[in-house]
Amino acid sequence: MTWVTHIAGSVLAAIVLAAPAGAAQLADAIDRAEEQVARAEAPAEREAARQAREADRAQGAADRAQRDYERAQRALEDARFSEAAEAFRAIVAAQGARADAALYWQAYALDRQGRQAEALAAVAELVKGYPNSRWLGDAKALEIQVRQNAGQPVRPEQQADEELKLLAIQALQHQDPAQAVPMLRQFLQGPQSIKLKERALFVLAQSRSPEARTALTEVARGASNPDLQRRAIDYLGVHGSGENRALLAEIYAASNDVDVKRRILRAYMIAGDRARVLAAATGEADPALRAEGVQQLGVMGAHDELWQLYQKETSADVKRRIQQAMFIGGDATRLLELARAEADVDLRRNAVRQLGIMSAEKTGTALLEIYARETDQGIKRAVIQALFIQNNAESLVALARRETDPAMKKAMVQQLSLMKSKVALDYLMEMLGK
Repeated sequence: MTWVTHIAGSVLAAIVLAAPAGAAQLADAIDRAEEQVARAEAPAEREAARQAREADRAQGAADRAQRDYERAQRALEDARFSEAAEAFRAIVAAQGARADAALYWQAYALDRQGRQAEALAAVAELVKGYPNSRWLGDAKALEIQVRQNAGQPVRPEQQADEELKLLAIQALQHQDPAQAVPMLRQFLQGPQSIKLKERALFVLAQSRSPEARTALTEVARGASNPDLQRRAIDYLGVHGSGENRALLAEIYAASNDVDVKRRILRAYMIAGDRARVLAAATGEADPALRAEGVQQLGVMGAHDELWQLYQKETSADVKRRIQQAMFIGGDATRLLELARAEADVDLRRNAVRQLGIMSAEKTGTALLEIYARETDQGIKRAVIQALFIQNNAESLVALARRETDPAMKKAMVQQLSLMKSKVALDYLMEMLGK
């Protein structure tokens, strides 16, 4: 118990003892008890009130600081850099919770005004005054940018942190590619993480200098580890100029590595080079690469090319892959044609399955038509399964109402019983007579 509780207890005991002495004494005892309790509670109440006022003041200061920070941010976003720099300077002077962030943005705003010396001073103040700040990494990266804007030489070799070193090399790449590329090559050959090496490759891929292109080409041809080679091939596809696509074709022709060739086919897809993907899908001896080419044509939406391939193909397995590519490319028209007219029953059934993966709005009505015209039980079951995959309860119920074959109707009811659909549930309840 607290000391206040102890006092209250002793006063109550005094009241009890005083009671036999008469009403007057009892009244006096009650008055004394109330007075003692009041004296005991007053300091506690005053302390609680003081703490509440301090909490209110602290919250008010925090709210004002947040509003000041948001106003400074809006000025920055609106490119009112002079106003933003002064606003952040005031926040720094207040030494609040966001002083380190304000120093960073103050330096940023000063740099955008061309006041690089003041910006560097703000960065130095942040590094010195807030050694544990989460803004230090951003601040060091900003320092590299500010020094570059000030015309000061960027010296990557003086950076201890690998990420900052890479940022410095990237800055140097814009100033002096001939000096930066050897550093990037050294970076790629060093013990850095694969993530940082991939970023170094990205810097090379962004550059238009002959030196950078030569370095990227070397990696793409296999001068580095396989992971970096694949990433370099990706970058050649992303920057899919005619020169890059020709280089990829040279690497493809010279390589015996199926994984490398598959990566190049994907790079062709990214670059939009349908002709080379079609050539691989048509003429590759390796079935895996032919299949990869077919798949990439599907991703590219190369409907006409896939249809030409399908007409010439004799392998049922390859035709099945082409149907899948048609699905990937969203070519419902050709798949419907195959589901209706393909001579191979297994391939017709596969075409129906691909249509089922498409939306009910796109193929639901056509599936009903196929079911009505079809005599093959396997294809009819494939249509039922396709409608189930689409969650197309309305069409399944419509078929079930018309179906006279007990086996087919049972197959429909089984699928309806697995569907979370009011239409399906209502039909099943109707069958039960409820």
